[in-house]
Amino acid sequence: MESSEATNQKSYLQHKPYKGILNWLLSTDHKRIGLLYLYSIMAFFLIAAIFGLLMRIEKIAPGETIMGPQTYNGIFTLHGIIMIFIIVIPGLAAVFGNFFLPLLIGARDVAFPRLNLFSWYIYIAGTILAIASQFVGGGAPDTGWTFYVPYSAESSTSVIWALTAAFVLGFSSILTGLNFIVTIHRLRAPGMTWFKMPLFPWSIYATAWIQVLATPIIGITLLMVIAERTLNIGFFDPALGGDPVLFQHLFWIYSHPAVYIMILPAMGVVTEIFPTFSQKPVFGYTAIALSSIAIAAVGYFVWGHHMFTSGISYWSRWFFSFLTFIVAVPSAIKVFNWVSTMYGGSIDMKPPLLYAISFIFLFMIGGLSGLALGALATNVHLHDTSFVVAHFHYIVFGGMGFGFFAGLHYWYPKMYGRMYNVRLANIAWGILFLGFNLLYFPLFVIGLQGMPRRYFDYFPEYHTGHLLSTIGAFILIAGIVLMLYNLFFHVKRGEKAPANPWKGVTLEWKVASPPPHENFDEIPVVTEQPYTFKSTESDS
Repeated sequence: MESSEATNQKSYLQHKPYKGILNWLLSTDHKRIGLLYLYSIMAFFLIAAIFGLLMRIEKIAPGETIMGPQTYNGIFTLHGIIMIFIIVIPGLAAVFGNFFLPLLIGARDVAFPRLNLFSWYIYIAGTILAIASQFVGGGAPDTGWTFYVPYSAESSTSVIWALTAAFVLGFSSILTGLNFIVTIHRLRAPGMTWFKMPLFPWSIYATAWIQVLATPIIGITLLMVIAERTLNIGFFDPALGGDPVLFQHLFWIYSHPAVYIMILPAMGVVTEIFPTFSQKPVFGYTAIALSSIAIAAVGYFVWGHHMFTSGISYWSRWFFSFLTFIVAVPSAIKVFNWVSTMYGGSIDMKPPLLYAISFIFLFMIGGLSGLALGALATNVHLHDTSFVVAHFHYIVFGGMGFGFFAGLHYWYPKMYGRMYNVRLANIAWGILFLGFNLLYFPLFVIGLQGMPRRYFDYFPEYHTGHLLSTIGAFILIAGIVLMLYNLFFHVKRGEKAPANPWKGVTLEWKVASPPPHENFDEIPVVTEQPYTFKSTESDS
């Protein structure tokens, strides 16, 4: 296929069947729905980032600084609920999956466009409930985002509102995953067999199965906590004949696969970026595709490594530790193949590639520190310390966050038909990368020294680590603000983008920027393997 900007259709931004805001609120166009998710997620990300900054300011020195312990617990809980359930889990799949999955597989839209819009409305309903939990009933929920019993069953705060919010958000996740599975099975372009499909759709496919199969478990678990609070049914409360460890099992059976809901789409995004900015085919296409499925499959069986200190049997701990090391293998395959893709390529060091390389660096630190937590002996020492906080943020923010920023800078010209300021984007990346590492790396050190996580206060010996971390938080926020300013400023004022500014070869680069309303005048016929760079072949 040849790249062409010629089309008989208006762009999706010019197609306006309704008046004003209704063009967004009633649109079933997958691209507009992807942007609805993007704007929602960005708004809540800024709110949650401010909460995180407030917590870091509180910990700039020992003792009470700007808030009391109950306020801290409330902010800590909402920070976690927003970041995990509202931003990180839907994140990449909802934004880039919605916008680019049909384009990448040669479809006009997702399989169920109206269900797609309905999923966004459910998502907004869940976010409203989460925010409302701060202002109703007995005050802001103070259980942490994990809702651990027995405290979450006994707390007098508005825990039921937060539980209901997470439950509603789960429905949005399930419906989105179901939509993506059917879209990939039924709407691939003629000639696009499974192993001619780009690797971002492969990662979305693996993610969607986790969304569909694992999310109902957390939904039922949250309903059980609500039933225990309202009806005194003893699921988890020992006084009522329940078992609090059962809650941990049910919670982590979902929440560890949820880590892969967060990270697999980010892996898919960077897998699109490396060949484009190396002008070289992906190394080990089949291995990367199947490793996504392997991560999704094995990820269901490692939840017990969160519970090594909870009293589960020795053989259970051994088994879960063993599987934790096994699940690292397909991730290592991906890292090896990404580096091999760049090796010998014609590297173009643009902002998307900078974020993608940062993703590898930060994800490797998060992954290797995860092996320390997966080993029985070291886990007993490190469990519930700030080492776990650092590990978690290197995986989730360093992984999903930097993957999200990489995708945003990569597909921005296609989404808006405009170019951002590359020099400003590079500066923002440098500030963001420095701030991130200064914020989270000291937490590894004080965690090894014994600093507990979730604590409002700390002993003076941990002051240096917390001070450096708080300075890093301010630098990180500055980088985020500069990055977002650059992107939002150039939505209207940026230089017009060509159809293919990065010389990519997947189908989204074959249509105009921004894409037409129905993506393609004619559904493309796929005859080649993905990532075939003809210019490189002719040069060699």
